[in-house]
Amino acid sequence: MTAKWSPESWREKEIRQAPRYPDESALADVEARLANYPPLVFAGEARRLKEQLGAVAEGKAFLLQGGDCAESFAEFHANNIRDTFRVLLQMAVVLTFGATCPIVKLGRMAGQFAKPRSASTEVQGGEELPSYRGDIINGIEFEPASRTPDPERLLRAYNQSAATLNLLRAFAQGGFADLQKVHQWTLEFVDGSPQGERYEAMAARIDETLDFMAACGLTPQTAPQLRETDFYTSHEALLLNYEQALTRVDSLTGQWYDCSAHFLWIGDRTRQLDEAHVEFLSGVKNPIGLKCGPSLDPDDLLRLIDALNPDNEPGRLTLIARMGADKVAAGLPPLVRAVSRAGRKVVWSCDPMHGNTVKSSSGYKTRPFERILKEVKSFFEVHRAEGSYGGGVHFEMTGQDVTECIGGAQAISDEHLGDRYHTHCDPRLNASQALELAFLISEHLKEERAALSGNGRRVAAAS
Repeated sequence: MTAKWSPESWREKEIRQAPRYPDESALADVEARLANYPPLVFAGEARRLKEQLGAVAEGKAFLLQGGDCAESFAEFHANNIRDTFRVLLQMAVVLTFGATCPIVKLGRMAGQFAKPRSASTEVQGGEELPSYRGDIINGIEFEPASRTPDPERLLRAYNQSAATLNLLRAFAQGGFADLQKVHQWTLEFVDGSPQGERYEAMAARIDETLDFMAACGLTPQTAPQLRETDFYTSHEALLLNYEQALTRVDSLTGQWYDCSAHFLWIGDRTRQLDEAHVEFLSGVKNPIGLKCGPSLDPDDLLRLIDALNPDNEPGRLTLIARMGADKVAAGLPPLVRAVSRAGRKVVWSCDPMHGNTVKSSSGYKTRPFERILKEVKSFFEVHRAEGSYGGGVHFEMTGQDVTECIGGAQAISDEHLGDRYHTHCDPRLNASQALELAFLISEHLKEERAALSGNGRRVAAAS
């Protein structure tokens, strides 16, 4: 790490996954303009999220993080934002019933535009062009003008993020999240499905509880917690030109915050200790995440934790395991043991998406639902065996009725992938599959709480 951090000190470091802009002066001009734009989020909001994640680190809450693999300019629509938000609300309610604890809701929204790539170029029909790196950098169309990185796209991404945040805040605080509307959150294509029926049965129980509370004088009008919710945004801090331009000094604390989102994370491809991405996120005070893949060494993880959370603050650092269903049992326990032995206070979350991408027989990239579920189950089994707390999940998902991940109760097959395959990058769970996972995770959390409660009763009886 540099001796003295500043928002631009990352530029002195080696950087990976960075696009090459043909006109550096045009890029610098856009960065200067963005630096004068209003912040997208506020430092106080980021601090509140860190407090809530601190409760997750202590085993008193659970993290639900989900949203698009990569937001796009083409699919930007109020209905798409609403539907993804609505599914996350449904999942949060299901998880609350299972965990009987607060659910921290964190969207991969309002800024998730840049994507790392395994190769810097792509070849089609004998022609080689730069790889598509997300709409904030270049276009998905395979032609030279579209694939050339364009700095003006940073401004468009900012404006779309601002509009998305405005709508999300309205939904979260303006009545859409009112628990009395829990029945109205069901999407049409989930209605009548096994998940929809389970959700409706649960919603009926919530209605009964709300009726009882109203009789006691507790209504959404007297208890704002029943009609409002906290909802935060997150994305991978990959394009550091954009992140630096939106980094501001908080007027209350004098500390630096990246005001492009409440929560930023470092990807598995850019987590090198002495390089640019770790350097940048080590200095901002937002809660941050670190993706932990199967190649991560326990000693390297501890060094990264020391760099990113030197004061060992609960809620500052979330470790997002993304091993792959067949590698969790071998890869995750050494990391969990090292962190536990060192007394590091972190949130452990499971990303079961990125390690389970395969190519289907029909030629589409997909993710089998059964492998996603297997990784989630293995994640919780490891934490149970190690005596640690698996405190969250991280999904790539959408509220749209897509056919991108095979399997699940809908039994989406290879043959059906082409019906509604709309992603600009990686395959996403649709609302039905996401809700199905929420119910399965809820059952696990309920069992975990019952086991903990049983242990507590046995200890009390023995004493």
